[in-house]
Amino acid sequence: QVQLVESGGGLVQPGGSLRLSCAASGFTLDYYAIGWFRQAPGKEREGVSCISSSDGSTYYADSVKGRFTISRDNTKNTMYLQMNSLKPDDTAVYYCNANRYVYNYWGQGIQVTVSS
Repeated sequence: QVQLVESGGGLVQPGGSLRLSCAASGFTLDYYAIGWFRQAPGKEREGVSCISSSDGSTYYADSVKGRFTISRDNTKNTMYLQMNSLKPDDTAVYYCNANRYVYNYWGQGIQVTVSS
C-alpha cells in the first residue's frame, strides 16, 4: 500500500523549531521529486520547499528562505523539513508530497501551530 505519513508537528512558541518527518511506504522515495506544502485557514495550499529528483536542486518559498531546510534520507525512505525561527504566519497544516511522472502522492497533513 502506497503511503506517506507525516509526524513531528505540534505547538511551538515564536522563534522555536520543529522538524517534520514524512515516511514513505509502498514505493521508493529516492526516485521521486519531493516537497512540502502548507495550507493556512482560509488560504490556498502553497508550496514551501521541494527537491528535484533529477539533480537534487532545492526550492524554497521566499517566506521560508533561510529558516527552513528540506532533506531526504533514502536509507530510511523518509523526507524531512527542518523549521527554525518559526513565526505565527507559519501556522498551517503541512503536507508532504512525492511525484514522478503520473504518480503523485500526498500525506494526510499535520498541524503546526506557532503561538505564545
